[in-house]
Amino acid sequence: MDNRYTVYMPPPHTALNVLFEDEHLLIVNKPTGLLSVPGNSPEKKDCMVSRCATAYGHIEIVHRLDMSTSGIIVFARHKGAVRAMNRLFANREVNKTYIAVVDGLLAQDKGEIHAPLMVDWPNRPRQMIHKDGKPSCTLYQVISRDEEANTTRIHLTPITGRSHQLRVHMMSLGHAILGDEFYASDEAFNKADRLLLHAEKLAFIHPVTQTPLHIYCPADF
Repeated sequence: MDNRYTVYMPPPHTALNVLFEDEHLLIVNKPTGLLSVPGNSPEKKDCMVSRCATAYGHIEIVHRLDMSTSGIIVFARHKGAVRAMNRLFANREVNKTYIAVVDGLLAQDKGEIHAPLMVDWPNRPRQMIHKDGKPSCTLYQVISRDEEANTTRIHLTPITGRSHQLRVHMMSLGHAILGDEFYASDEAFNKADRLLLHAEKLAFIHPVTQTPLHIYCPADF
């Protein structure tokens, strides 16, 4: 088996890094290498849901991050909060910003990527750009360029929320995210010891209290 697919293993249980909590919502920083929800095999039972449930009791996830992506993830603490958060995400009323480091030097300081995505069934969970895929849009903005390392640090804003969207869209520009086990070249994959993609900012109106929430969680890379 390609050793790329065995690199990211769940780390030992650690204390939760809680960013916000009240009786309705729990927002935490998910570490890289940890599943959002449990997998089918026993070694994949440790996940963000199980850790939060151990600490808080009943908990339900309202969106997911890939196992190798770190950063802000939101849980609901009762059914009403689940429904309310699902409406916010469905109506695109949750603003998300990611930080990433990509291979190569991006020519433009900012831009939009419009490329429809669908599952690459023979190679799932990989996704691919296809004319029959679902409409997908990503905004990017350069933070800095490192000419010596031949990399670019960027902010990514997904307008839609497709699986692997940020990874595939950056790969489509010829600038794969470093450490990406699915889409990066061997050289770009080996430039980092993890996927350099992190959910850094989340902003929305609390669906119960109507308080504006602006959650910030800096990346550790």
